Amino acid sequence: MRKSYPSNLSDSQYKAILAIIGDKRKHSLKDVLDAMFYLLKSGCLWRMLPSDFPKWELVYYYFNKWSRDGTLEEIHEVLRGRVRRKRGREPSPSVGIIDSQSVKTTRVGG
Repeated sequence: MRKSYPSNLSDSQYKAILAIIGDKRKHSLKDVLDAMFYLLKSGCLWRMLPSDFPKWELVYYYFNKWSRDGTLEEIHEVLRGRVRRKRGREPSPSVGIIDSQSVKTTRVGG
């Protein structure tokens, strides 16, 4: 039995993702996805993934594959839409705000 982490997916989130990626795999995709979210939330190194998750190489394989084929972007879009609808908003944002930080520099004479 694997430990429960705050970064684990809920059952409804997992079902939404399964609708995108399908469920015909040898390994538990829930464990793979929970490992990805653990890495994202904790900021730990791939090789430091706790041993109760699948091997880091397997998790990295799926992360790399899904990054390249657009699956992670699609998962993000679906889950963002669900969160926005739950809050009474349109599924897609209509405006984006980009903030930049000013950096002070020193003037070097020439």
